[in-house]
Amino acid sequence: MVTLTELPDWLRRIYPFEPKTFACGQARMSYVDEGPRADEAVLLLHGNPTWSFYYRNLIGALVHAGWRCVAPDHIGMGLSDKPQNYPYCLGAHIENLTGLVAHLGLRRVHLVVHDWGGAIGFGWAVRHPDKVGRMVILNTAAFPAPQMPLRIRLCQTPLAGEWLVRGLNGFAGPATRMAVHRRPLAADVKRGYLFPYDSWANRIGVARFIADIPMRAGHPSRALLEETARGLDRFKEHPAMIAWGGADFCFNVWFFNRWRKIFPQAATHYFSDAGHYVLEDAGEEIVPEIKAFLSSAPATL
Repeated sequence: MVTLTELPDWLRRIYPFEPKTFACGQARMSYVDEGPRADEAVLLLHGNPTWSFYYRNLIGALVHAGWRCVAPDHIGMGLSDKPQNYPYCLGAHIENLTGLVAHLGLRRVHLVVHDWGGAIGFGWAVRHPDKVGRMVILNTAAFPAPQMPLRIRLCQTPLAGEWLVRGLNGFAGPATRMAVHRRPLAADVKRGYLFPYDSWANRIGVARFIADIPMRAGHPSRALLEETARGLDRFKEHPAMIAWGGADFCFNVWFFNRWRKIFPQAATHYFSDAGHYVLEDAGEEIVPEIKAFLSSAPATL
């Protein structure tokens, strides 16, 4: 765990938030909590190998518009603790999120989810549907997928995959290039994404998220993901927005179309030349759309 004063100046300039701490058992979760103190908040959930840094520009815009924004770093990620002996699995991340929402006393939550944030966020949502308002979906999934890209399968390989991800930074590092398509990340933005993952020990969460991708029927997280998928129907009347990068090598058009089928009521924005880090590639278009969506769409509770 680090505090704002412990962050390097270059990072504080682009991530100007005071990290707060929530205890998840023996591990401490870092989270951003900005904006007015209210029991209604926008909950922004990141994936792998990002952290709350991914939402830095959206948080600033939404707080300026009067919203409370909460953006946790999952255990093992970002500025949160990275214990070496921890049950890194979908169920644990959902439990941690459940504890954080209860700790903050949130009555109404508007979800913004990306990558693993979809499975974690909707895993929480199907257990607390009375708290869910609006939903923003960004290149993510909350249901089993038929296949996985070869480059990710390689990172799942026993022993070799661990060495690739943790020893050579062969997942978080390449993501700063492969997850954008329109233009390269600025130097400090790239450094920001990699800042929490600077050693073998600090890349454990990155490796464990990859290992937790439940492709096979017997995978420990598969049943929970399937249960989450079955529960998505209860949100068919909720206001929803899908903003999608069409040049995503992992969450491709199959996932986009699946979400459209699950939530036919959703407003959709498809950016054919934006990559997996869609807020980096198309943030200038997406951020105003999210602001308008949260401010105008009636919430169903």
